[in-house]
Amino acid sequence: MKKNLGRILAALMVFVFCIGMFAGCGADNSGTETEDKEQQTEDNSKAEEKEYYKVGYAAITMDGDFFVTLADALAQGCADQGLIEKADDMVVLDAAWDTAAEVENMDTFIAQGYDVVFIDTTNPDTMIPLIDQATEAGITVICVDSYVSECSRVTVVYGDNKGNGFAAGKTYAEAKGDDFEIYSIMLSGIKGNIAGEERRVGMIAGVLATRLGLDEEKAFEKAYEINDELIANNHAECPEAKLTIAGQGWGNWSTDGIMDDANDLIVKTHGKLTTTFSEEDLMSYGAIQACKDANVTGVDHVAAADGLKSAFDKIEAGEMFCCSLNSPALVGELAAKVAYEVKVEGKDPTSYPDTMTPDAICVTKDNVEEYRYLGF
Repeated sequence: MKKNLGRILAALMVFVFCIGMFAGCGADNSGTETEDKEQQTEDNSKAEEKEYYKVGYAAITMDGDFFVTLADALAQGCADQGLIEKADDMVVLDAAWDTAAEVENMDTFIAQGYDVVFIDTTNPDTMIPLIDQATEAGITVICVDSYVSECSRVTVVYGDNKGNGFAAGKTYAEAKGDDFEIYSIMLSGIKGNIAGEERRVGMIAGVLATRLGLDEEKAFEKAYEINDELIANNHAECPEAKLTIAGQGWGNWSTDGIMDDANDLIVKTHGKLTTTFSEEDLMSYGAIQACKDANVTGVDHVAAADGLKSAFDKIEAGEMFCCSLNSPALVGELAAKVAYEVKVEGKDPTSYPDTMTPDAICVTKDNVEEYRYLGF
C-alpha cells in the first residue's frame, strides 16, 4: 500500500511539474507576441507621424537642359532631405519666360498653402511683392539661378560667377607659367549683363592673382580697372602680368551669335593670338570654329562657365583648355539643403547671407572624369 501510495504521489508531482512547464511556455510566448504587436504599433505610428511638406517650384522656363536639370536637382534634393516623400511630389509651374504667368504661378502656390517655394524669375522686381506676400503666409521662399533684390526671401542660390571666372583664369595662368605671353580676345554675352561681367572680370582676376601675387580682393580691384578699359577702348592690357586683351566680341550667349565677332577678331589677331576667353561654353565653341575657318592653330580656349557635357567632350579631346562649373545640379542640391534647415531644423530664415553659391570648380583634361556627372 505504501509503495502504491508513493508511486501515485510521484506521478502527481510529475503531472503538476509538466503543467507548470507548459503554462510557463505559454506565458513567455504570449509576452513575446504582445511585445511584437506593441513594437509594430509603435513603428506604424511613427510612419503615420512622418511629416512631409508641400514644395513647389516657380520655374522661369523648362525649355533647355540647364533648367530641366535644375528642377530635377531641386526635387531630388528635397526628397533626399525628407521634405517630400519622392521627387515627383514637388510641383513645377512653368512661366515660360512670361511675367504674367510667373505672377499667376506664385498666386497659386500662396492660395494652395504651400510650405516651400523655389523661384527662378524673369522679372525680379515684379516678384518682390509676391515673395513678401508668400512669406507673410508662412511660405519659405528661396530664389534660385536669378538674383532678386533683398526682400523677405531666405536667400538667392546660384552659380558663383566671379568664383568660376577666377578659377578658370587662375587654372589657365598656373598651367602656362609666368613667362607665357597671353595675347587674347574676350567673347562676351550681352552688354550690361552683370553675370557676364562678373565672369570675365573673374577670369582676368585669376590671371592677375597668379602672375602678380595679389590676394583675391586686390586682384579683383585691378581686374575691374582692366574691364573698364576694355569696355571703353575695346582693348586692354597689363604688361606686368604679360596679359593683353586685343578685342571684345558680343554673342548673345550662343555659338551662332558670336561667330561674326569671333571671325573678325581672330583675323585681326592672326599670328599673335594665344588665348580666347569666353563667358560661357557656347561662345567658346564659336571661337573654336572661327579658328578652324581661319586655319589658326595652337590657341587655348578658356570658358568661365557652364560645364556642358559637350564641353567636357571638347576638353577631353584637347579642343578646349578648361571651363568652370555653373552646375544646376549643385545649385538645386544647395537650395534644398537650405529649405531643410529652415523647415525641419528650425534655422532662422533671416540668418542666411544675401546670396549662396556652390564651390567654384574648374574642369580641365586632368579632372574631367571626376566632374563629368555634373555636366548637363
